[in-house]
Amino acid sequence: MSVQRPLGATQGGSFELSSPSLDVATRVSRSRAGLVALCGILVTAALVSIAAPQTDLLLPESIRPVPAWLAGPFGGTGLGLGAGGLISALAVMFVSYAVAVHAADRLSARAVLMAIAGVHALVLLAPPLLSTDVFSYQAYARMGAVYGLNPYLTGPHAIQLDPLYSYIGAKWVATPTAYGPVFTALSYVLAPLSVATSALAYKALAALASLATVALVWNAARVRGVDPVKAAALVGLNPLIVVYGVGGGHNDLLMLALLVAGVSLLLTERARPGGASIVLAAGVKLTAGLYLPFALADAWGRRSRSLRRELAIGAGATGALLAVVSIALFGSGPFHMLATVAQNQSKGDWYSISGFVSIDLGLATVGHVIGYLLAIAFLSVTWSLLRRVWRGELDWIAAAGWATFAMLVTASFLLPWYVAWLMPFAALGRDPRLWRASMVTTGVILGIQLLEYIPHTGFLMGR
Repeated sequence: MSVQRPLGATQGGSFELSSPSLDVATRVSRSRAGLVALCGILVTAALVSIAAPQTDLLLPESIRPVPAWLAGPFGGTGLGLGAGGLISALAVMFVSYAVAVHAADRLSARAVLMAIAGVHALVLLAPPLLSTDVFSYQAYARMGAVYGLNPYLTGPHAIQLDPLYSYIGAKWVATPTAYGPVFTALSYVLAPLSVATSALAYKALAALASLATVALVWNAARVRGVDPVKAAALVGLNPLIVVYGVGGGHNDLLMLALLVAGVSLLLTERARPGGASIVLAAGVKLTAGLYLPFALADAWGRRSRSLRRELAIGAGATGALLAVVSIALFGSGPFHMLATVAQNQSKGDWYSISGFVSIDLGLATVGHVIGYLLAIAFLSVTWSLLRRVWRGELDWIAAAGWATFAMLVTASFLLPWYVAWLMPFAALGRDPRLWRASMVTTGVILGIQLLEYIPHTGFLMGR
């Protein structure tokens, strides 16, 4: 039999003066604030997308100024943003995002989902934003499909006469691909496309994958007893995912869609396809391999022999098939991926702690030592989280989210769109601390990026 608490009584038994009219007023206020925030996200996304062709700070260095055939439908607007305008637009977008997520429980599902679709469509229409990765994807594809070269063994400098070559980031021209064989095989299909068409194709793939992830998070949230509107808003309106991830056409979002599909399948006790989907995600980008041990630890912790067997069969069979197909298509090339990833990590980046010390402070030796210490810390945290899941002390999705957070904090090479790895697990983890950590991580990384846009601060960053 349930016991009704008197009006104004809190869960702990204390008594607070309140009135239904005040509660209604608070709900209405939050609803209005949420709607204003959604409008703020849409307006700033439109401003960034429309101004991008005339705003060098939003464009990869290799397409400044952007050619008319690559500028997209907003190329003729003539609107550009200076550093101050861009900083203001992205800052307003983040504040709007934070308010929208906070008020999502007072917003209609239709309003939130329409806003998510709207910002994705706007950013899709912009030229490639902030990264040359879409050109690297196409270069690796053309190396294999057009020139018969193995992209796992040599970098794009091997095709210097190709028209695509001048658009590749100078930092990556000598670097072989570090992407999984699933993505590399998919990119071969797009190899015959022109530069502009391939860039749009990778952006469209990223946008569709991001929207698919939102849909999967929505359904998984309902299974988990989490507010699906709030979960969808946390993932689908995130500025780093939308502007940097979709805007840059990054394959992280394709990896994430397959990974969250695997999580969703596991939540509904479909362990065999769930394990297969997680392995396919790792076949796009090796990062996804972090999450399979947590799923296995959960199955072991629940002492479910059938669940362990089905998960192992799905993951093992898919891994074996993937290995056979990879060898058939790329020979021994994929075995060099780990070395390439390690080489990329050793380059460092000023977003990361060790990269900041090495590059910006000029203390390379100290930075390398810090990098090793952070790597040890990440492994220790991950091992501790896995043990707690295995013992049944911690939910595996929340644990995987905290491991991802630890990976971002300790990484030697960190880019803004990597925050996408964390957001679905924060949305589904049922841990308010993880929600807050994901929001803070987004804000900090975006804030560092905005700092780079401020004129005359290059000396702070070794620029």
